[in-house]
Parts: sequence; C-alpha cells; structure tokens
Amino acid sequence: MKPFAIGLFLIIGASVPALSEELSRDDLGTWKNKSNSVHVQITPCGDDTRCGTVVWASEKAKRDAAEGGTDELVGTQILRKFREGKKGVWKGKAFVADIGKEFSGTVKPLDYDTMEVKGCIAGGLICKTQIWTRVQ
Repeated sequence: MKPFAIGLFLIIGASVPALSEELSRDDLGTWKNKSNSVHVQITPCGDDTRCGTVVWASEKAKRDAAEGGTDELVGTQILRKFREGKKGVWKGKAFVADIGKEFSGTVKPLDYDTMEVKGCIAGGLICKTQIWTRVQ
C-alpha cells in the first residue's frame, strides 16, 4: 500500500458519534478504525468544532507515522476543526501522519456506534472511506 493510502487510513481512524444530538456532549468518545490500528478520542476543540486525537496506536501505525515525520503518533490531533454541515455531515481537515500532510475530510454518522469517515485530495477527486466503530 502506498504511503498516502496508509496515511489516509490512519486519518480515517477518527470519528464522531452517530447522532447529531450526541455531538453536543462534552465527551464524544473513542473510536477505532477497521483494522484497529488507531484509537481516536473526539472532543470539542472550539466554538462548534470537534477534533480527534490519537490515544492509542499499534506499533506498525507508530512506525508508519515516524517514517512520515510524525515522531509521536499518540497525542497527535489527526481530525481538526470539524464543523457540522448539511444533513449532519461534519467537515474539517484530516492530518495524514505518515506523510505529514493535511487534507479535507468528512465524518457521517450512521448510527450510535458506527460512522463513515472519508478523506479526500485533489478537490475531492480521490477519496478513501472507512467505517469506524465506537470503542467507548
């Protein structure tokens, strides 16, 4: 898998609770990506915005991030300033740790325990999507 694809899957590791009304809670929970290589905690990070910070990562995810210039993956904010848009879809910036770049991203709640996370480049022409599940 190419570095961009690996990194994009790292970003897509974060998430937001499924129902829009849940997003107003102070603690939005911890989520894991499909491969369970990262856990990301979603919290408020400003006026009407949400951010996701890596709170746990597999050794492989840490190595991939370090190769891309992110020495400490745990503690890195990979979802930045997500704001609720149309139909409960949240939009913001996603940081790809293994290449050290930021791209546009969306989070779409599916139900209380699952969400769709998408990261895109080239103005939305190339996107990667994953389904994330709640850890706690």
